[in-house]
Parts: sequence; structure tokens; C-alpha cells
Amino acid sequence: MRDTLSSILDQIKKANDIKEIEAADYRVLAKEIRRFLLLNVSKTGGHLASNLGVVELTMALHLSSNLPEDKLVWDVGHQAYTHKILTGRQKGFSSLRQYKGLCGFPRTSESKADSFNTGHSSTSISLALGMAKARDIKGEKNKVTAVIGDGALTGGLALEALNNAGRVKSNLVIVLNDNNMSISENVGGMANYLGKLRTDVKYYNLKQNVEKILNRLPAGDSAIGTIKKSKDSIKRLFIPGMFFEDIGLTYIGPIDGHDIYEMLKALKSAYKAKGAVIVHVKTKKGKGYKLAEKQPEKFHGVSPFHLKTGESRSQKNASSYTDVFSKTLTKLGEENNKIVAISAAMPNGTGAENFKEEFPERFIDVGIAEEHGVTFAAGLAKSGMRPVVAIYSTFLQRAYDQILHDVCIDNLPVIFAIDRAGIVGKDGETHQGLFDLSFLSHMPNMTVMAPKNKFELEDMLYFASKHMGPIAIRYPRGNAYEGLKEFNQVIEYGKSEILYEEQDSTILILALGSMVESALEVYSMLSNSGIKSTLVNVRFVSPLDNELLHLYAKRCNTWVTLEENVKAGGFGEKISSFLTEHNYKDIQQINISIPDCFVEQGSPEELKQQFGLDSKSIHEKITNNFLQFNCMKR
Repeated sequence: MRDTLSSILDQIKKANDIKEIEAADYRVLAKEIRRFLLLNVSKTGGHLASNLGVVELTMALHLSSNLPEDKLVWDVGHQAYTHKILTGRQKGFSSLRQYKGLCGFPRTSESKADSFNTGHSSTSISLALGMAKARDIKGEKNKVTAVIGDGALTGGLALEALNNAGRVKSNLVIVLNDNNMSISENVGGMANYLGKLRTDVKYYNLKQNVEKILNRLPAGDSAIGTIKKSKDSIKRLFIPGMFFEDIGLTYIGPIDGHDIYEMLKALKSAYKAKGAVIVHVKTKKGKGYKLAEKQPEKFHGVSPFHLKTGESRSQKNASSYTDVFSKTLTKLGEENNKIVAISAAMPNGTGAENFKEEFPERFIDVGIAEEHGVTFAAGLAKSGMRPVVAIYSTFLQRAYDQILHDVCIDNLPVIFAIDRAGIVGKDGETHQGLFDLSFLSHMPNMTVMAPKNKFELEDMLYFASKHMGPIAIRYPRGNAYEGLKEFNQVIEYGKSEILYEEQDSTILILALGSMVESALEVYSMLSNSGIKSTLVNVRFVSPLDNELLHLYAKRCNTWVTLEENVKAGGFGEKISSFLTEHNYKDIQQINISIPDCFVEQGSPEELKQQFGLDSKSIHEKITNNFLQFNCMKR
């Protein structure tokens, strides 16, 4: 594959420049865009297969719109790379998903052509419908389009928005990008329904022909009148797309999403129609790159890879926390036939895939439906099972009410295995796992834990499988820490673990989960500086180890809390409340956490350094505060 691009793509410098391209060159431009994507994403990593699948679709949307006056809302947004290219951001792709670089999702700060900062699933129809209604109220005439995948359409929020769109009556085009995939294979009734529609490629023509025949029937004859009154029933005999029609939407499709000329015709019809219109587009994930077409899951999100082989440029040696969870979950399933695993459309990403293969009858993929998944788990737990909800921290946010109302109030033994907790990295602000401690640890009956290393994660999962109440274990993305193996104190409910203690310590370091590794380095640096400290592996955020805290309140006058979570409502603030409640006025607390802000993309190392969570920054902050505090006391 050549590393140079032909001139057609070079003509596009800003939004709407595509309209200057000759129609005869559209297919050539599509090939150039795919080549551009492959050359760049293979170097930086990113979402590949989904973007290769929507090249012609995105071109057709841009040719049919006048950006930024017209509004395009991308569901999730990981498939918006071609949109970024067509709005003049080609040069930014060398820094795609890098620190201070081009975001892998739509960002209003990058371009006025990006209508929303998206990243989570099933939001586009609600967002676009709100924009369409606002347009109508203001008397404006611009087009509003939502682009949603068939996987995202299984989400409850999307179905609620579809139902509302049929009643609001605002002009809105909803492009259903149907590739029969989300990240993993789609599941559920909606997926089955769309599967039936896909098989009827002549649906739109059939629909038009049936309606023409019915509309030509003469009035007056009683038999004919009965038939006309039963028009909807007759349509249902021939037309498989009536679900959308029944809730007040016009349906067009399925359309070949790789035939740009057919796409343009369908969009032209859709934008002329009144009310909300579904344009059902059939695409192939990974289109144009054979390896991605054969294995779309593997190439959904990729690290830098070799184009010829598709293999990663970096060799994976150490096991990840996800790997540890996967193996332990499967072992638990072998030992306990009450263990049930639940995934929200991500069995591969969360590590639940092995359990699925071993115990298919005890694995449930609920689709992109986190709220349902949690309440479903509550039903299982109420009936004597031990459900494990395997989920990313950022997506658990979507089920806050269900955790509180359906799990915690009944004190049900649901295990939440929370992957990607803390700083996640290159997917940016919508995917960082920085809020789970804050929204979980204040819930009555909820136990919250975090392991210091891979061995403790396994121990915590076994502990959780025997705990009689809701329990959450949070762990980060990436390689699992293998240090401190010799510290394997049996887990006791609500008890921390003392790792190192120097005689006459004046500093107490309370490190949580992923921060224990950095805390160990800080402990050594302080010792080398002549400052004595005690290092504690906290283990439990909720409940706190009050006995240990009271003990060290008498020994150490400086407490340092370390966590990968926002400050507000986090572990550090729980310690602050403890000190205030028990009137420990003479203790200085240094709360090292993420400030209350949204964290953009970058490597975990870069972001930790930015926010002062690296060992060098922590050491400097402790040293400066400690010396200042003790000078003031003198």
C-alpha cells in the first residue's frame, strides 16, 4: 500500500468542499479515504472497522447537508473519522487519540460541524430530536440528522426517543447504520427484527407499490370500503417494516450503504418527508480491508498494528486485570453453579467471553442496556443466584438508579466487576472511569473494594462471591501489577492491610487500588529523604477501616490519601469526613486525586503527570506540605 494519497482527497480543506468533487469521482474518493484511514489508524491506533464501514454513508450525508448550519449527531461517535476528514481535519490524524491531539470522538471544541461531544451509546436520537424541536420553535429551516448503529438501537434510551419522535412530529432524519454488530454480535428482539428487514432488500419499492394500489381503490363499494379500512392490515401482510410505521415514523430501506448514489436518492426522499424518517442503511464493518471484514470484533478498536498482517506492533507480555478477572470468573463458575455472568454488549472487552464459552446457560448478554442488566441481576440475586455484572466504570454510570433502588435497598448479593476504573487513556473524557467511587460509596449496603495487584483481585472476587450484599470491585485498564506478592493477608470485611511501617512514623499513606504501586515508590523516596512514613493498602473504601484510622490518628500528624477518582465524593473526602467527625483537628490531610473536571485523552502516564498522580509529583507535594506544616507547628 503506497504512503502517498492522490489529489481528490487533498481538495477537501473544510466542510462542504466535497460538493466541489465531480459525482464520477465519488468512488475514487471513498477508496482514498479508506487508504487514509488505514495508513493513519495503523500507526496511532483507534476505531478502525466501524469507520471503514461508513465511508460512503458519511460522504452522502455531507453531500446532502450544509454544515455547520445543518446538524449531524453521531451516536457514540467512534465512527466519525470520515466526518472529521471531510471537515478539514486530515492533518490532525497523526495525533489521533494522543495527548493534546485529535479526539477519537466528535468534539465541539475541534469544529462547529460537530454538534455534540458524544461517546456513549443510544443518545443520538434524543439529542437530535431536541435540536429539531428547538429549530421548529425558533422558526428555522435547517436539517437535523441522527446517525445510529443497529447495536445502539437496542438501548432503551434510543427506543424511548423513537417512541417520542413519532409524537413530536418534528422533521428529523434518523440514519440506521446496520452492520449487524455493535462491538460484539448484537443480541435481542430488535436485532432479530432488523435481521428480518435486511433479508428484504426490495422493501422500500414493495412498500410504495402496495400503498399505490391501495390508494387507487375506488370509494363507495362496501367491500372495497372494508378493504380500505383494513389498509394497515393488508400492509402488514406484505411489509415487514411496520414497527417503525406503527410508532409514527416513515421507513425507507434497506439501502446499500456502500452505493453512494442510492444513498443520495434515499436521503433526498427522507429530507423531503414530513416528521421523523428512518433511513435503514446496510453496511459492512471493516469494508475495504479484508482482515477487518473477516474479524470485525478484533479490528473494532485497535492499537498500532502492521497493515499486512493485522498484528499489533507491540508485544503483550504481562496479563491484564481483565485477564485475571476472566480466569477467576471462570474458576468461580466451575466451583459454584449459582454464579451467573452478565455483560452489556461487551463480553470480550470485560473478559466475560471465557465464562460464556464454558457456561453458556449461565451467561447473559443484555445488549446495550446497562439499566436493564443491573435490575435483571437484582432479580437473579433475589432468586438465589450470584450474578456478576462485568462492566466498564464509565458505563456503570448509566445504571445509577438501578443500583441504588433495585440492588441496594433490598441488600442483594450482586457483584459489580468494574473494569477501566480510574484513568483509562486515549478514548478521552467520555470513557475515563473517574466517578464510580463517588457514586457508589455513599450508597447504603454497598461495599466498595479495590485490589493492589493481580493476586488481590482474585482474592477479592472469591471474597465477593461469599458476601451477603451488594459489592463492587474496581480495577484499572492495562497490565496487572505483580509486585507485593508476599503481602497476602487474608481479606477481612472492612479491614485494610499495613504494608510498611517505619518506627516513629509521622506520615500515614493511605493508598487505594492502582495507586498502591506509586505509593510504594513514594514511600521509598520519603525514606531516602529521611521522612518516616507508614504505607497502608486501603482495600475497602466502603466501609472504612475505622479501627486502623483511630489507631494512626494517635501516631501520624500528616495523612496522605491516594486515589484515581475525582476529588468530590471520593475516598479522600471520606477520610476528611472521618477526621472532622472525630475532631482530629491536629492532623493535616493531603488529598491526592483527580480535580473535579473532565479528563481528555492521553496515555495514563501523561495524564497522571498532568494531574500530579505520578510518584515524583506526589513526593514533592508531600514533602513541601509536610515541611511547611511542621514549621508552622513549631
